[in-house]
Amino acid sequence: MNKEDMNGNDLQTIITHGLNQIKEKMGPDFDIRKVNLAEMQRITGVSRAKLRRLKKNNFIVSPHGRTGQKADRTVLTGFTETIDNLLRQNVTNAQVIYDRLKEKSYAGGITQVRVYIEAHRSLIPPKRQLVSPQGNRGRRYSTPAGESYQMDWGFIDVETNADDTYRLACFVMVCHHCGMCYIEFFTNARQENLFIGMLHAFQMMGIPRYILTDNMKSIVIRRASDGSPIWQKDYERFMNTVGFETKLCKPRHPFTKGASERLVRFVKENFLPGRIFTELTDLNYQADHWCLEQNNRYHQSHDCVPFQMHGKECSQKTTRLELTDEIRLYLAPERAISFDGFVAYEGRRFGVPYGYEQKICRVMRDGYTLYIYDQKMQYELTHHNVTWSRKDSFCADQYPKPEPEEEPTASVKAGIHQKESSDHDPWFDQFNLEEGRWHE
Repeated sequence: MNKEDMNGNDLQTIITHGLNQIKEKMGPDFDIRKVNLAEMQRITGVSRAKLRRLKKNNFIVSPHGRTGQKADRTVLTGFTETIDNLLRQNVTNAQVIYDRLKEKSYAGGITQVRVYIEAHRSLIPPKRQLVSPQGNRGRRYSTPAGESYQMDWGFIDVETNADDTYRLACFVMVCHHCGMCYIEFFTNARQENLFIGMLHAFQMMGIPRYILTDNMKSIVIRRASDGSPIWQKDYERFMNTVGFETKLCKPRHPFTKGASERLVRFVKENFLPGRIFTELTDLNYQADHWCLEQNNRYHQSHDCVPFQMHGKECSQKTTRLELTDEIRLYLAPERAISFDGFVAYEGRRFGVPYGYEQKICRVMRDGYTLYIYDQKMQYELTHHNVTWSRKDSFCADQYPKPEPEEEPTASVKAGIHQKESSDHDPWFDQFNLEEGRWHE
């Protein structure tokens, strides 16, 4: 028997090879029922106990009696319905499904999840169309630590139990050197929410030298004849207050800031699929937990763990954000007070005390609490527990009386007059020919 056959995994071939060697040595005295098991073990390397079992069957290898049988319970028992639902929603990323199962106390590994996905690909809805491959090829580039961050907006559609759909805006910011990321969801992509998202990201990551972003209307109005940007005045004031610069990307060229573009796509493919939340605050709490997990994982594109690299190199080059009085004004946008004493914020209305005489106040939400300040943020007027209900939220001193009343501003002056009745019927006046009146 050659060396290739000896290294094979076919047990029957190995046993047959050993029997042939013993048969050549013994000649006509060979008897399969009297084979020396010690000699057989030396030739084949199979244990004597196994050879003893095979000898009872004339050294014929037969399959195990439980071959092909499957256990009644496996490590995926109780979790298959969750995987099936995700596959029906076109969620095929094994890492995403594995993370969802871990939230439900799954104790197995990701390999079992991959095997199950491969065996149940029939649940995945078919693709509607094939996407043609891109002909252009981009090249990644890097910047020194603390040099630049990239930011962008992404938009998602949320389905409710009432078969209704509304849209949320996702703010993303990523460090260009180490890949550390930050995401936050808002009800819209207005400039005030852009400032809030940037300040929250700066609190976690520090202030870089410059920000790389798109040509948003909330950032740049237009470009001058020499190509220099004409900044939106509020954004320019924000840059000078916080202390950073802004670089604009080339229009319709996503390779310029591919890190933030890829982060938006990664959020839509990894964080959002199968995500269930109760309100916006709950979604942002889940986003913070997800960012913490991603920042503590190894990133092949940057060859590092972002949280470790950022703390070791980037944080030494960035500037720490100090919450001065000027910066705190951006965290609490202005709101006009309505005639009935409410301010609107994030689609809800919240009451303002009657004793505040100004028409403008500032509103800031921190978790499940909404704070209302005066226009200069010198003192707090009131605060509300954010329940995300559509009903108006009243405060204790919103009206001068215990119950709001609507009283008339002037007395009613309208009146009517009644005249005396007459026996004369005016209908016969049309036949009065003596006075020269005739009416058809």
